Amino acid sequence: MQKPLLEVNGLKKYFDIRGGVLGKKVGEVKAVDDVTFTVKEGEILGIVGESGCGKSTTGKSILRLIEPTDGEVKFEGRDITAVTQEEMRKLRRDMQIIFQDPYASLNPRHTIEKVISEPLLIHGMKSVKERKERVRELLEVVGLSDYHASRYPHQFSGGQRQRIGIARALANNPKLIICDEPVSALDVSVQSQILNLMEELRDQFNLTYIFIAHDLSVVKHISDRVGVMYLGRMVELADKDNLYDDPKHPYTRALLSAVPLPDPDVKKERIILKGDVPSPANPPTGCTFHTRCPNVMDICKTARPQFNQIDENHAVACHLYN
Repeated sequence: MQKPLLEVNGLKKYFDIRGGVLGKKVGEVKAVDDVTFTVKEGEILGIVGESGCGKSTTGKSILRLIEPTDGEVKFEGRDITAVTQEEMRKLRRDMQIIFQDPYASLNPRHTIEKVISEPLLIHGMKSVKERKERVRELLEVVGLSDYHASRYPHQFSGGQRQRIGIARALANNPKLIICDEPVSALDVSVQSQILNLMEELRDQFNLTYIFIAHDLSVVKHISDRVGVMYLGRMVELADKDNLYDDPKHPYTRALLSAVPLPDPDVKKERIILKGDVPSPANPPTGCTFHTRCPNVMDICKTARPQFNQIDENHAVACHLYN
């Protein structure tokens, strides 16, 4: 059996809440609370959920852009939460990120050539000529021209900037790319271009993606498997066809019922969740979804459901299946 490229076990990230005159710790925000999953080489794992559920924090914690509070992240069998900063710097060559905002993620003072060549210099490509050649190659790969290298970020549209972000992520031939909502700031027509480009690059360079997004139709288009997060926890993880055709968790059903259908004559039942998302600083006891769940039982209010396999390639954290 193929060993996973990435294994995440019990990942947690809590942010301290400080208050009072002395700034003492008075609580904590449980942004990511015990998340476990694996990613195989060459696969695209989509992660979805509403705003504030911990998707982006999970991605950044895996790369240690934010230091995890607890848990284990194994990349090619090596626990990267235990390595030194210097070892982590070397590992970053194989693990890259595409940021959400193509306007904020590029330095406005640097030319595109400098933006893309900086990772090459950091990871040991000393020759200026080699770096220039590599930048030209990367720009062509993402559908831009070599004359764009001398321009600055403000001279590009949002879609072009995101292509530059992708070129920068590809610079050192990484194995894993975490895509933190890479198309959410773009127009729909541009979104499809970027998604198609990312799929082509996956096949061309044998890349592995963790694709974080809000848009369920985007995730369905690009992912092999999909994980659904709610309030810092993974509540369901399955192959995309299983998840979209037969969602098990009540939260997943509610999310999918909100996806608009292209045919106006087809009527589908819309599941409206009551109440608001609880605060991650004070999550409900038991199952965190029980305050809004249409299928709530007494056990949901006290016992936290385990994240169990209920089918081949289908795991869910819900008392309805335990």
